[in-house]
Amino acid sequence: MSHADPFTRSYRSTWIWLSVALLAITAAGLTVAGPFSPFRKRGPEVSTVEVVQSFPHDAGAFTQGLIWSGDVLLEGTGKYGASTLRKVDLESGRVELSVPVDPKIFGEGITELNGKIYQLTWENHFGLIYDRATFQILGTFRYSGEGWGLTNDGSQLILSDGSSTLRFLNPETFEVTRRVIVRGPSGVVDKLNELEYVDGEIYANIWYADRIARISPEDGKLLGWIDCSQVYPAHRRDREAVLNGIAYDPSTRRLFITGKNWPKLYEIQVQAPR
Repeated sequence: MSHADPFTRSYRSTWIWLSVALLAITAAGLTVAGPFSPFRKRGPEVSTVEVVQSFPHDAGAFTQGLIWSGDVLLEGTGKYGASTLRKVDLESGRVELSVPVDPKIFGEGITELNGKIYQLTWENHFGLIYDRATFQILGTFRYSGEGWGLTNDGSQLILSDGSSTLRFLNPETFEVTRRVIVRGPSGVVDKLNELEYVDGEIYANIWYADRIARISPEDGKLLGWIDCSQVYPAHRRDREAVLNGIAYDPSTRRLFITGKNWPKLYEIQVQAPR
């Protein structure tokens, strides 16, 4: 029987020790993926935006809802004693028509469907229905909880209430047809605010955040983020001057954003995710 020399024995021992250590590290990496592990679950994609052009915006408007209608913007504003529904000329920012809301009502999100404009209220548990052509009030509709953002998918109203849940409402009976909870890899996404339906996705402002969530209307899955932090400078008049207005023109695919008391409204293009 031959015997290995001391050097060979040492080499073999070292090789065995390193092999065992490598196997242990690999096994640990499979079960507890560190921040640089190839097995780490990736978060939702993040897109930045490019400002195409900017337009004047009434800095006194506490924007709660924004939509594109025909060749003008429709805007709902909030605050008790100052809430309105407005028709706004894009190029000049001029308010062409403004209808005041009862001073006891805090106006919230708006949407347009089948010739009617629907406007939520914050704490009154009902919304207002207007004729699109005349802005005359046609009636009201009720819902439970608070009203924050409102949009539609062409057949149903979609309502946010500041939580992580979106409610789908029948526009005739206003019954809740279904609910989805917005979730990403890190858990639920709450503080959902003003909404817009864009090419089969729901875009949602997040209260106190300069980003927009892209949401699947089918199951509430968070599809990605749109980072708008570079659009409007951080030094704003107060903490409440948050990003809160998304409007989309499907015929031209133009996307607009603004915020509460922002002096500008911006046309943006969403860039490829990073």
